[in-house]
Amino acid sequence: MSGRVFNWDRVLKIFRRTERTFDRYVDALPSHQNAIDAIPGWSTAFPEAFDVKAGIVPTYYDARIFWAIECFGSLEGREVLELGPLEGGHTYMLEGAGAKVDAVEANQLAFMRCLVAKEILRLQKARFWLGDFVKWLEQTDKSYDLIVASGVLYHLHDPLRLLELIAQRTSAVFIWTHVVSEAMPLSDPRRSVLSNVPEEHSFHGVTVRAYPRSYVKTQSNPAFCGGMRDDHRWLDKDDLLAALRALGFDDIRTTHDDPDHFFGPAISIFARKS
Repeated sequence: MSGRVFNWDRVLKIFRRTERTFDRYVDALPSHQNAIDAIPGWSTAFPEAFDVKAGIVPTYYDARIFWAIECFGSLEGREVLELGPLEGGHTYMLEGAGAKVDAVEANQLAFMRCLVAKEILRLQKARFWLGDFVKWLEQTDKSYDLIVASGVLYHLHDPLRLLELIAQRTSAVFIWTHVVSEAMPLSDPRRSVLSNVPEEHSFHGVTVRAYPRSYVKTQSNPAFCGGMRDDHRWLDKDDLLAALRALGFDDIRTTHDDPDHFFGPAISIFARKS
């Protein structure tokens, strides 16, 4: 032999990697449940007819989206942009109402769960895109009949920038979001993760208060479905409505006003330019 020393440690490392490779195979009978089980962190459920188990939140039958569709009118053949589809439940509802949907998701695990949901739910008119929807709105030349922003505004570092971009790409938007309001005074425990002193932004002629907030390390959970950085802002409820009016949305409707939501006051908003 050439005098080289045989490296057993290297051989064992290769062997262990090979063992882990075989762990990635599924030797069970093929099923949709296998696909669900392959990706951790599911939050939402599937309709009972599909006979699979994932999360527990029935986003496929969400009163907020039904209300948004009622406010907008027929979605048959309409182009919809969905921001942060999570696991495709709302996408399923929008396509079921006749819409063609671009759904943009930044969270890699959530995006993979969306692809699994697309297969299980047999979605035909929805496309899922992995990446930053702010950059999508900045770069696209496409205008949409409706933009759906459910559960995303309060996760952003710059929510006002998102509102500005939305106004450039649509004349109708649905927003469900957490907000800061008088229903959550400084003594409220839900305020503990919010800054007590708001930033004040001059925005298209109105002043908007934005409150920095922290995730308090919840982003380590595979089911985490927040924003891309632990530096996000909640807007004052009245200021948010004023900002939408300043952007030209003169038909504004609200419902699901829930000051007692576990995480903080929440509200559904439908806004349209007349």
